[in-house]
Parts: sequence; structure tokens; C-alpha cells
Amino acid sequence: MTSRPPLVLTVAGSDSGGGAGIQADLKTMLALGVHGMSVITAVTAQNSLGVQGAWELPEEAVRAQYRAVVDDIGVQAVKTGMLASAALVETVAELLAPVDAPVVVDPVGVSKHGDSLLAASALDSVRTKLLPVATVATPNLDEVAQLTGIEVADEAGMRRAADAILAYGPRWALIKGGHLPGAAPEAVDLLTDGTEEHWLRAPRYDNRHTHGTGCTLASAVASGLAKGLTVPEAVRQAKAYVTGAIAAGFALGAGIGPVDHAWRLRR
Repeated sequence: MTSRPPLVLTVAGSDSGGGAGIQADLKTMLALGVHGMSVITAVTAQNSLGVQGAWELPEEAVRAQYRAVVDDIGVQAVKTGMLASAALVETVAELLAPVDAPVVVDPVGVSKHGDSLLAASALDSVRTKLLPVATVATPNLDEVAQLTGIEVADEAGMRRAADAILAYGPRWALIKGGHLPGAAPEAVDLLTDGTEEHWLRAPRYDNRHTHGTGCTLASAVASGLAKGLTVPEAVRQAKAYVTGAIAAGFALGAGIGPVDHAWRLRR
């Protein structure tokens, strides 16, 4: 009998186009050698052009999925994604509070196409309930602005953003600088726990097919943590994986295509 791979649970929404959300999470986990499990929080109708509709699941459905997985199988890391309402944010935060496993919180606010995926009324619940249970929070610059009011324009702003996110209680903040203004040759992220500071730099590829990058990165971090990596090493390896996936991103439909989660298998 083969040994069991590490166990990672994603708590997120479904993307019918397969590029982001639960679908991206599970593809990432498979590519990185862990066993992915899911709690679906919402169903979206979306494709390469955007989100045409979204329907959140009832709290009892989210709670039942979570208990079914955790009580029987267990988890070694958890990743959260789209939690559309304050009620769902608070439900998930309550479920995660007693978990003895690292938690990666991707505070999903808007889709790649600019569609809102988080009610404004849920922002305070993210700040006060969800971020405090996070081992690592992974906001992009739009989500930083939503949560903190800080508009980041440079690397000094990323430091201020990290401090503001850490003030809400996560152990580590990973500020993703992919949306920094200007055509910088590098994609720069900042990982810090308020003491250590790690700047992660990678080539910026001229590829518009980047749907699912945030979900993919957070899932890759969770996969590394489930394998026992430290937070800095898990983030470093996740950044390398996502960089390759962006470079291999492909056209799909008439709009923005996805990153290629299987790029290492095709190489």
C-alpha cells in the first residue's frame, strides 16, 4: 500500500470555467503532491469573460461539508478563498479557530475581471474574525485597499500594507505586488511576520492569461505547509510554481485564460 499524501482542505467557491476557485485549488494540490479536499461555499457561473452569477451556499451546508471532512479524514493545512457574506466568513472562522493546522487565508474580494466576490458588509468580519485565525494572509493590492484603505504604489507602500494586515492578527502577511503600477520587469511580493522580511522577486511575464493566480498561490502555500515546510520556504516554492504557471498560461474562450496548473507535468 502506498503512503498517504499530506491532506489539504480548500474552503472556497466554485469556478465553472475551471481557472480559479475550488477547481484551481484542487489542480494545484494535485500538481504539488498533496491530497486536496473541498468545502464549497458558493457556486459561480463564470467563464473567460467574467462572472455572470453567484449563489452562496447556506451556512449549514458549509458546516456539514467541513465536519464531514475534518471529523473523519483530518487536515494538515487549510486554505480559504471566496466567502461572499459576513455569515459565511464568521461560520468558517468559527470552524477554523480550534484547528491545529496552518491556515492560509486568501481574502478574495474581486475576480480577475473586476467582479465583486465579497459583500462590503463582510469586510469587517474578515478583519475581526477570519484574519486572526490565519497563519498566512495573502491579499493582493486591491484586497489590501479594501481591508485597510491603503493604496499601494511602491514597495514602501507594501511594507505599510503588511503592517496594517498584521495588525488584524494573522501570523504572516504575504502582500502580492503583481498589481503595482508601472511595467516593472519583476513581480514583487513581500512576506513578513513583523520581524522577518522576505522580498520575493520573479520575472513578470507578458501574458494576459492569469486567471486564478491568487487561488493558485494560496493553495500552493497551503500545500507546502502541509508537507511541513516553514512559512518562508512554503511561500518561496509557491511563488516559483505560480511563476511557471503564469508563463504557461493559455487562451481559453474570448477573454482572460487561466494559468497552467500542469506546467511541470508538460515540461
